[in-house]
Amino acid sequence: MEPNDTVSPVPPVRKRPRGRTALIIAAAALLGISGGAAVGYGIQAQRPPTPLPVLAQPGLGYPAKPLPADKAPAPLPASADRQVRTDGDLRKLLVERPKGAKGSSSYPRKGGEWLPLPDYVRDFKHERDMFLSLAGNDLRRVAVTGWAQGTHRESVVTLVQFRSNAVMGAAGHFGGQLSYMPEAAEGAGNAGDPLEGTGSGRYFLYAVDREPGYLPFYRARALAVRGDIMIDIDIIDTKPVSKKDIRSLAERQLERL
Repeated sequence: MEPNDTVSPVPPVRKRPRGRTALIIAAAALLGISGGAAVGYGIQAQRPPTPLPVLAQPGLGYPAKPLPADKAPAPLPASADRQVRTDGDLRKLLVERPKGAKGSSSYPRKGGEWLPLPDYVRDFKHERDMFLSLAGNDLRRVAVTGWAQGTHRESVVTLVQFRSNAVMGAAGHFGGQLSYMPEAAEGAGNAGDPLEGTGSGRYFLYAVDREPGYLPFYRARALAVRGDIMIDIDIIDTKPVSKKDIRSLAERQLERL
């Protein structure tokens, strides 16, 4: 470049405002859609209505007139209608105390008794959370019975009933209890064994708990669901509890329901 040559300054490039082109395109698209819809609606409005197809229904699934009294089906007996059975006194559906057994120290009354919600959740580790969960999940009532056999064995059977329209209800409460049973810290530390005649009911034997200065502590537990009722059974003793003991007690209670 010669010394006398002059260099013209380069003008700065003007930046295009962001979003403006997109806004124009969007507006044009909206006008196109609106116009197309208006034209299409006008064309459709001028066409004659299309008749609907005939419904393929040969006959109604119920009689047009009430059946005569001698042909109407008889209502289910109370023994076959589970709703009628569970709507009565829930304590009467608790398994009976074995012959020779005495009332336990916690539940001495024969024939079962009602258990208030605060008393029921008292034995749970997260007492407050369990109280709020059950109170908000349409818990209806809790019935319990217990007895003592031998020197140190005690058995407790609890029926936890929920309202029939509860979202989670007995199945939800049962699932929550069942979920931690395989854990050694809070549960039995094993998967347990299935209870025959139930979809997912199980019974468990806990590992023996030994502490210096105390007798060994053995425990077994069974969990199951029948409709809107969760069954919770516990057996504790200073001697081993067999699988047969907890299973047979659970089966007896299931038969009552």
